[in-house]
Amino acid sequence: MSIFLLPPPVWAQDIATAGSQGLLPRVPDWLEIWLHGAARGIEFVGVAVIVLGAVAATLHYLWRLLRSGSSTVVYDAFRASLGRAILLGLEFLVAADIIGTVAVDPTLENLGVLAVIVLIRTFLSFSLEVEIQGRWPWQQVPGQKAGPKPPERNA
Repeated sequence: MSIFLLPPPVWAQDIATAGSQGLLPRVPDWLEIWLHGAARGIEFVGVAVIVLGAVAATLHYLWRLLRSGSSTVVYDAFRASLGRAILLGLEFLVAADIIGTVAVDPTLENLGVLAVIVLIRTFLSFSLEVEIQGRWPWQQVPGQKAGPKPPERNA
């Protein structure tokens, strides 16, 4: 018994080679350089936001700890400030990844890597948001009624 393998159709060959070739026509060199630089610049901003936010949150924590002496409330505020800095930095890093992957080198392999990176960073962002807020995003804020807020009337 022998199995005859037919060559794959043209569209299947295109899909199979799409990972090694760009999905879009090649961009001009000057635009690729500019987009690569923009992605690196946004990455730098993201890292700077995380580092500066961590330093500022730590200094603010130490200052408040020396003034009040109560570590529990100050510590919770420190964690929230640090979490916000990390969240904002992650947003910049995701934006840089999107620009670097989709605009500069849009291959199927790079898009798959981007999808995994975005999923991981989204999970981290979600986890940090839960940690900062102390509740799930769909849970009601304590002391707030469910439903839309009624419009204010001018007197």
